[in-house]
Amino acid sequence: MTTTRYGRFAALACCILASGCGPHGKKPAPLPIVTVATPVHKRVVDWDDYVGHFDAVDQVDLRPRVSGYLQSVGFKDGQVVRKGQVLFVIDPRPYQAALDLAKAQAARAQATLDNARIALTRGKTLLDARATSQEDYDNRQAAEKQAAADLEAAQAQVRSSALNLEFTSVTAPLSGRVSDRRVAPGNLVTADVTVLTSIVDADPIRFSFEGSEGLYLKYQRENSDGSRNSSRAAANPVEIRLQDESDYRWKGHMEFVDNALNTSAGTIRGRAVVANPNGFLTPGMFGHMRLLGSGAYDALLVPDQAVVSDQNNQIVFVVGSDGEVARKIIQAGPLMNGLRVVRAGLSDTDRVIIDGVQRAHPGQMVDARAGSINEGAVKQDDGLAFSPPSAAAATAVDSAR
Repeated sequence: MTTTRYGRFAALACCILASGCGPHGKKPAPLPIVTVATPVHKRVVDWDDYVGHFDAVDQVDLRPRVSGYLQSVGFKDGQVVRKGQVLFVIDPRPYQAALDLAKAQAARAQATLDNARIALTRGKTLLDARATSQEDYDNRQAAEKQAAADLEAAQAQVRSSALNLEFTSVTAPLSGRVSDRRVAPGNLVTADVTVLTSIVDADPIRFSFEGSEGLYLKYQRENSDGSRNSSRAAANPVEIRLQDESDYRWKGHMEFVDNALNTSAGTIRGRAVVANPNGFLTPGMFGHMRLLGSGAYDALLVPDQAVVSDQNNQIVFVVGSDGEVARKIIQAGPLMNGLRVVRAGLSDTDRVIIDGVQRAHPGQMVDARAGSINEGAVKQDDGLAFSPPSAAAATAVDSAR
């Protein structure tokens, strides 16, 4: 009897232990761990980014103004030349002979005119003495006028021949860097046809780009209501970096915006000018240009990876004091070295999830660990933060002139 009771108690204990290990007896799962931090508060300005290429301020294809055989070349390929420097010489002998002939014809015309004037004077004396007819005097007068006209024509031919002789020396019409010679000495060159070489003036140099109609309108409205900083807007400063550069080291200013938009592309042409004293920048180079896009304003910044796209909205996840996750729709601005500007939708006391965003869901409880946002990632430029290229602004254009 005692053994039977003991067996029953043992079986009951096993059942109790077994029920304690069932599904309803599991320990609760640990909360997801996330890192939170409050946004960084900074006073910043926006820069709009453009992609474009450099163009020479002045460029000319050098062609001869007279035909002939090329006699000599007065430069080395690729050197810097000055305005008026002799670059090519065309055989001048035929043109010198033509000038000598024109001068001789002019001298002959001068002698004819002198003789006609003497005959006219004599005819006037005879007419006054009634020793000749009026008709003879009129003929002498007409001969004098014809001789004067012939002299003018001969003198014009002298000037034309002198010009042709001068054109046998082909000079640089502007200072700049010359290309290579396209024709070797001894070849026949044709006036206004043969390209001898080309010259570009690359100091200063222009940066050409196209921008969207949307940002063109933005700048127009900012100019109209005076919301842009007048001193900086008047200067229209630009900064440019080349393809292999990380910093915007080339400084310049806006020079031109076209007077009409391209209706098929919805863009407008713009142009900046940049100093290039050492000639490092070459026409045809591509680069990224940033242009002042706003006045200074106060903004909050969070890591870019903390911002999540939700259809048409940009959102961040925040953790309340009770550990519950909530989402906030924000108005995102440009990137600033890894930190995203938040123009609206956040407060500086919000605890934003900066790590572990993929483990957070609205309404979920999380284990929030305190972190910090690296403020050193935000560089300063003249006391104002700047934004590197952003895809949203890649086709923007300035019109603040």
